[in-house]
Amino acid sequence: MHYDDVVAATFDEPDRPLRLPVAVTDAAPARRLRDAAEPLAMHPVWSRATNEALAGHGLDFLSAYVWGRAAALGEPAPGVVVAAFGAFAPGLVTATYEAGRAACDRGTLLSARAEATTRSLAEVLAGEAEVDDVAARLQHAVEGVHTAGRPLFAGLAGQAWPEDPVGRLWSACERLRELRGDAHVAVWAAAGLDPVEVNVITERWLDLDLGSYSATRGWTAAEIAGAAGRLRDRGLMEGDGLTGAGRAFRADLEARTDHAMAPVLSALDGELDAVVDALGRWSAACVSAGAFPPDPRKRAAG
Repeated sequence: MHYDDVVAATFDEPDRPLRLPVAVTDAAPARRLRDAAEPLAMHPVWSRATNEALAGHGLDFLSAYVWGRAAALGEPAPGVVVAAFGAFAPGLVTATYEAGRAACDRGTLLSARAEATTRSLAEVLAGEAEVDDVAARLQHAVEGVHTAGRPLFAGLAGQAWPEDPVGRLWSACERLRELRGDAHVAVWAAAGLDPVEVNVITERWLDLDLGSYSATRGWTAAEIAGAAGRLRDRGLMEGDGLTGAGRAFRADLEARTDHAMAPVLSALDGELDAVVDALGRWSAACVSAGAFPPDPRKRAAG
C-alpha cells in the first residue's frame, strides 16, 4: 500500500453535508483537546516526508503505520499488538507487523520516524512562537498520568523526550492520542462490543457509509454484515442506521472515554483553552499542507 494511493483515496473533501454527532460538533473539553491534537499526533502517518524516509527502509504506508505504533511496545508477539490496537482485524495487523519488523529493525525505525517527523512538522509550523510553551504544558500534563492498563501510552511514556521543541510537541500529542485510545479500547470492550461492532457503530455515528471505515481496518464484508446484524439484535441499529438507543449507547462510550482523560485536563487547569486554540491552529496548518485528511470524520474517527 503506497502513500500516494492512500492519499488519492483519502484526501477528498466530503461530497455532501455531514451529520456529525453532538459529541464532535459541541465537544466536551477532553474531546476538544483530542481533536485539536490529532493531526499533530498523526504527522508521521500522513506526512509525505516521513513516509518517504520510512520507504527508504523498506516500509510502505501500512507497515510504517502498524510497526510505527507497535514499536512503542518493544517487539512483542503479534497477538499483543492485535490486542493493543483493538479495532483492527487480527490478520491484517499480524501480517503487516511481521512484514514491518522484517524490513526494518526497531532502532532504525524509531530514529528515522522521529527525525523525519520533527523535520517535516517544523516546516509546517515555521515561525510559530508558542511551540515550546505549549509542548511544555502538554508534556507536564501527560507525565502525571499513571500507565496501568494503558499499553501504548505506557510504551511511549518510557521513551526519552526529544530536545527539539517541535519534537516534544509531536511526542506530547502522540502520547495524548495513545492515552485516549487505550482508554477508548477499554471502554468499548467493557461495554460488550467486539472489534468489528465498534467499527460499525462508530462509522454510522459519524455519518460514514456502512462498512466504509470498517473495511480500512481489515474486516471483510461478511464480518461487517455480521456485526451489523448483532447490533440490530441488540436494538442499536435498524437497517443501516443507528437507533436512538444506538446513538445514546455510542455517546455514552464517548463520555466514558472523556472521563478517563480527567487527569490531563486537571493538569492543564486554566490553560486548556489556550492549548486547544494553538493546537487547533497548527492542526489546520497540517491539513492545509496536505499532511492530514481534510474530511472532519477522519479526525473524529481516529
